[in-house]
Amino acid sequence: MKKVNLTIDGQHVSVPEGTTILDAARKLHLDIPTLCYLKLEKVNYLNSVASCRICVVEVEGRNNLPPACATPVMEGMQVTTNSRRVLTSRRKNLELIISNHPFDCLVCSKSTDCELQSLVWEFGINTQRYKGERSTHPIDKSSGALKRDPSKCIMCRRCETMCNDVQTVGALTAFGRGFRTVVAPAEMMPIAQSNCTYCGQCVSVCPTAALTGVGYIHETWTALFNPKKHVVVQVAPAVRVAIGEEFGMPVGQIVTGKLVAGLRRLGFSAVFDTTFGADLTIVEEGKEIMERLEKNENLPILTSCCPGWINFLNCHFPKLRYMVSTCKSPQQMTGAMVKTYYAKKMGIDPRDIVVVSVMPCIAKKYESALPSEQTYGIRDVDLVLTTRELAKMFKEGSVDLRHMPEEEFDSPLGQSTGAGVIFGSTGGVLEAALRTVYEKATGKELTDVNFTSIRGLQASREASIDLNGRTVRVVAVSGLGNTRKILEKIESGEEKYDVIEIMACPGGCVNGGGQPYAAERDDVIEQRIRGLYHIDRNQTLRVSHHNPAIQAVYQEFLGEAGSEIAHEILHVEHLMED
Repeated sequence: MKKVNLTIDGQHVSVPEGTTILDAARKLHLDIPTLCYLKLEKVNYLNSVASCRICVVEVEGRNNLPPACATPVMEGMQVTTNSRRVLTSRRKNLELIISNHPFDCLVCSKSTDCELQSLVWEFGINTQRYKGERSTHPIDKSSGALKRDPSKCIMCRRCETMCNDVQTVGALTAFGRGFRTVVAPAEMMPIAQSNCTYCGQCVSVCPTAALTGVGYIHETWTALFNPKKHVVVQVAPAVRVAIGEEFGMPVGQIVTGKLVAGLRRLGFSAVFDTTFGADLTIVEEGKEIMERLEKNENLPILTSCCPGWINFLNCHFPKLRYMVSTCKSPQQMTGAMVKTYYAKKMGIDPRDIVVVSVMPCIAKKYESALPSEQTYGIRDVDLVLTTRELAKMFKEGSVDLRHMPEEEFDSPLGQSTGAGVIFGSTGGVLEAALRTVYEKATGKELTDVNFTSIRGLQASREASIDLNGRTVRVVAVSGLGNTRKILEKIESGEEKYDVIEIMACPGGCVNGGGQPYAAERDDVIEQRIRGLYHIDRNQTLRVSHHNPAIQAVYQEFLGEAGSEIAHEILHVEHLMED
């Protein structure tokens, strides 16, 4: 590749043709500030609309100050990043941005995580220089999952690029011109009426609090302080390898035992593991997979653990809805078992039980509130907190995870296998299913439970499995943009699979919209995934149906996989109504 030579702040650098000034400067460890720019290489995401003009630089021979993020280098170019003209322009641009931004940082949900707030601090801006009219728009919390506050939007367009180009959902676009421009769903409709999937990836990349999840911290504290309620909590697998980051721990550090101890300190009556629900999901889904393969009907079967992708299917590929597994997600299965099996064992009226879920996902908030996600007329899961919300509750409750002891989950819904843990990673649900389906179908115990061919962060990973002489084609897909490509091939008949796992978020639940913010840190996803597979490798039990707690549930309560009572409690038609 042709190299281009240039000078930045008097330092020579040689970079490939097509490189931007920003990337060339970073090679020299020169920190040019940015706000709208975002580059995530592993998911092929680049936002370079150059709308904020915070990264402007001076280029010899040019009259204007070009944005470093969108200006390619040229041979012999001489760039200055810190001239008086450059610094004055950056400051003015930043001051103009904040002149149309609320000054409510003390009560803002993204305070200390806000990139705009950080830049204002770094620039030493402590007065409001420009005062005048501000654009105002109503806050949209119609979905109960995703909150839009357009008054805090800085028009960086990151959310648009993520929603439209990466995830291909198309729920957000810009309306109006100039000062009146706003990013919103089509026709300015409420989020709840749009085709939003609630994957939360727009939240992950929003630099301010224009897009956040709807919070339920206050409601959770209220439940905990209510002596008439028996409040239990369940924790998703991806949370245990991410929440430590909120307390200064290394990325991907496993904090399972400390997490359990911290939740007990907050006052929960029981602390359960959603991984138990993942094992239960695999037993039910495994039964469903084998039945469909035997009948050779409604194939491929699509896993149903991710509500974000289920929403995507219903909006964009309604003709394929018949393929979806009828299994509830692990979150909903665990909630349903708490209010049936656990309630019966403990002699508690299910109406007096409050189930709180801690999830890496914003779509789980939406899922839990669906009218279909009930058992015998009682909501399976009452409140959903994200990983970030739980971290805030810990800090408010004087719980520092770094100094918590190691404690175990409560029985009977706290025992799990390595198969359930890897649900938090792309490919993990499929691998867990294959471990059980292979053993059930062949009657042979796996000597090696690792299906490594479907692991990784590639857009899709395929494998072929021999089940009693039948070759079963499977594929794991990460991200909704990649999902669209696979489903279009299935619709056209170009591709044929038997089992498909889809996760809405690139990389899986470890990169969910409710996880600690990690924009422009691709290594974070990989390290969280490594943490989950480390847990799996070190588990004594690594196949879901080997879990003695799952076996006990069937012996004492459900009978067998796919039984009538199992279908009543653990299965649902996923938004099939038109």
